[in-house]
Amino acid sequence: MPRRVQAKKREIPPDAKYNSVVITRLVNKVMRDGKKTTAERIVYGALEIVEEREHKEAINILEGAVRNVTPLLEVKPRRVGGATYQVPVEVRPGRNQALAIRWLLKSARARTGRSMTEKLAAELSDALKGQGAAIKKREDTHKMAEANRAFAHYKW
Repeated sequence: MPRRVQAKKREIPPDAKYNSVVITRLVNKVMRDGKKTTAERIVYGALEIVEEREHKEAINILEGAVRNVTPLLEVKPRRVGGATYQVPVEVRPGRNQALAIRWLLKSARARTGRSMTEKLAAELSDALKGQGAAIKKREDTHKMAEANRAFAHYKW
């Protein structure tokens, strides 16, 4: 049964250092067990490392990396007459950034060795250059949507 009232979107405050909502969302996704200070230390540390390496402003690096990883299309399963089709759909505006941040973090955590700060810095750097596991995830998602374009007419 659908909900009667649409859930309200919570307003996310921008972070203190860079005044960016994207950084706040990243910190909240890095955070484990409510340890926000530790999450902030990891994110700010990673941004400083990347800033040093790339010789660009940290906020521009992060936004560029997120922009490169952000998907335009995804597939959603639709059940039609006993068969389940993977139907390509456009990603909603709020969801696309959430997916990009999630993929960046997942691929950073999957990297071997070193501290989380260094792994996140390396993943952001790779994403900015258009390579790395998070970019591959986006490409795979787009390929899947392209391959299932025949089922696009099931979109509703």
